[in-house]
Amino acid sequence: MTDSIRILLVDDHPLVRAGFQRFLISDDSIEIIGEADNGLSACEMYMAYQPDVVIMDLNMPASADSEEQDASVNGGLEAIRRIISHDPKAKVLVLTATETDPFPAHVLNAGAKGFLTKRCPPDELLEAVKAIYRGEEYITEEIRARISGGSSTTAEASLASLTRRELQIFSLLAEGKTVAQVAEEMFLSPKTVHAHRTNIFRKLGISNNSELVHLAIRHNLVQA
Repeated sequence: MTDSIRILLVDDHPLVRAGFQRFLISDDSIEIIGEADNGLSACEMYMAYQPDVVIMDLNMPASADSEEQDASVNGGLEAIRRIISHDPKAKVLVLTATETDPFPAHVLNAGAKGFLTKRCPPDELLEAVKAIYRGEEYITEEIRARISGGSSTTAEASLASLTRRELQIFSLLAEGKTVAQVAEEMFLSPKTVHAHRTNIFRKLGISNNSELVHLAIRHNLVQA
């Protein structure tokens, strides 16, 4: 295939990847060179194949490790950061159901060149891929409005107030991890995690982990 756009497709659901692949390769300018179902695999495949564009979901496991199968936005965000750290010119398009603030802003701050929701029309996906391949950014007006605060709900605004570290801890707690497990995974003391947890509860107006989990599920930040 001559002058094709070489795509690495990253999503932890095989049927979703198959559907996107079937649509994308219907365009003669698109070639799928690899698929990954977790953040670590995405990074390894990027380094091995150097795709032109990465299409990546946010909500997925960080690795294939049997102890890390819980899917959360941390898996996708960390993969973006690692890829951009390896190659600052990498072209990553996020395609996700997770559109709640503050994740669009975090995605773009991590270095992604585009952000689409899985509700977008199929033709818009192709348009975004080609725009990013040309070196442009592709962010819908709806997402730009969310980033600027123009359409945030009260809950979304509260989530947007979390720092990067608080957001990581929020996601791990929402996966069902204990304070001790979060502390071990993030190389922090349990006392520090408890302090962050207290701040998270205060900012979000919640009082226990059950409310935190329900909030995360309601906004598609973890899978139920």
